[in-house]
This record gives sequence, structure tokens and C-alpha cells, in this order.
Amino acid sequence: MKIFSAKLVCSAPESSQFPRDNLPEFAFIGRSNVGKSSLINSLLKQRHLARTSSTPGRTRLINFFRINENFYFVDCPGYGYSKASKILRRSWSHLIDQYLEERKQLCSCVVIIDSRIGPTPLDVGTIKWLQQLLIPFFVVLTKADKLNRSELQKSLKHTESLVSGVPVLAYSSTKGIGHNQVWLLLNNYV
Repeated sequence: MKIFSAKLVCSAPESSQFPRDNLPEFAFIGRSNVGKSSLINSLLKQRHLARTSSTPGRTRLINFFRINENFYFVDCPGYGYSKASKILRRSWSHLIDQYLEERKQLCSCVVIIDSRIGPTPLDVGTIKWLQQLLIPFFVVLTKADKLNRSELQKSLKHTESLVSGVPVLAYSSTKGIGHNQVWLLLNNYV
């Protein structure tokens, strides 16, 4: 897909501040520090659109990026960040719950998992929850360039065994691995 425009429209601390223009949305969800913002920047061929950091827990609001004036990428706060206070983690969780359960514009979720770690119990819980909510999703294993070929295949197969019938793709923001495959899946909904 050709990207003509990509801009941050809002960073919402509560659902009343979500955009109201009814454009299709794709939510990017995953653990803290798994590479959500890097994936978004890489897909959009932008360097600094979504805020990246080596410090986990930087995304604290739901960020809406309007792409080509036609749809949104939605960067959700990461789950599993243990250094944040319980109250803060609860507020992030509530905001994400509200978004996923109530947002009619949501077309699909991109569940992001670090290929080096594989699905954690929190990732598996998120996947089961999306299945219960009947939200279409696919899985992207980030940091694929950090593994050798056999390690990556093992990570892919293990993840596929947990989400039978759901696409699982390897991705590297630095090497461009999986870029076209992710867009092919997203294009099914745009």
C-alpha cells in the first residue's frame, strides 16, 4: 500500500476522546516493549510517528494515527509492564477493554509477540479474549532478525500451534522481513 499521509490525530486517556469519524481501525496490541511502535513506524515508512523507547511502558494512552485519511492504526498501551503502579496498570487495562469491547470501527487486531520469547501467558490470554469477542486478528512475531532460521521456524510453529487457523507472520522492522505480508492481511479490511 502506498502511504500518502500518516499523522497522530489524538492520544486518548478515555473513550470519550476517541475519534468520531467512523473510519476503519486496526489495533496493535502486545506486551510492553515488544515493538508495537517500531512495527507501526516500519509499516508506514516513518521514523518517529509512533513514539519508540527502550524503556517499557511509555505508551500510556491509546494513540490514533490516521492513514491516507482512510483508516486508523491504533497503538494500545502494552500489557504486562510490572514497574507501573497497580492503579495505572488497571486504568490501561480498563481503557483497552473498553476499546476492544465497544469500538464498532475496529476491523482487526494485530497481536504482537517477541519472536525471541514466544507467547507468554498474557499473550495467550489476550488471544483467547479476542477469540471470545469474535474480533478478527493475526499474530506478528517481531524482532525476527534476532533469531537464526531454525530458531525462527521453531518460534513460528510454536505460536501457530496456539492459534490454529490464525495467520502468524515473522517481522523485522530493521530488515523489512514480513512487511508485504502484513500489508496483504491488512488490505483484506481496508
